[in-house]
Amino acid sequence: MRGDEGRNQAEYDAHRYDDIIALPHHVSPTRLQMSIWDRSAQFSPFAALTGHEEAIHETARLTEERMELSETVKQEIDECLRRIKEQLAAGPVVTVTFYVEDMCKAGGSYVTVSGSVMKIEEYEGRICLENRTIPIRDIVKIEMGMLSD
Repeated sequence: MRGDEGRNQAEYDAHRYDDIIALPHHVSPTRLQMSIWDRSAQFSPFAALTGHEEAIHETARLTEERMELSETVKQEIDECLRRIKEQLAAGPVVTVTFYVEDMCKAGGSYVTVSGSVMKIEEYEGRICLENRTIPIRDIVKIEMGMLSD
């Protein structure tokens, strides 16, 4: 008897929608049909924590405190800048390490760049390389190449 019940249920399920399956698709006379793009958006996954992963990465990103330079280091930087200024016409090549303040959180990082010196703006307190301008107050180290005494 059990086998007959299962078969009857399967037959019922197979023909359950026979009365409506052949009906035409309803189209509203007053409302526009939704575009396929908008319809598919209904089924896209919901991202409840949008931006959470970026916030975690930002929090985990480390910054450094600005180091205080000794008077000796400051004098060495001043001497290098003086030597560079003397040979400015030759386009001296330098490698500069300087501090960059972080725009998003406390602290910053030390960046090292190399390039030819275009000019030194003493009044503004900047050294202009071919590819960037660096505030002199942020410089912690200058290495000169192709400079002679």
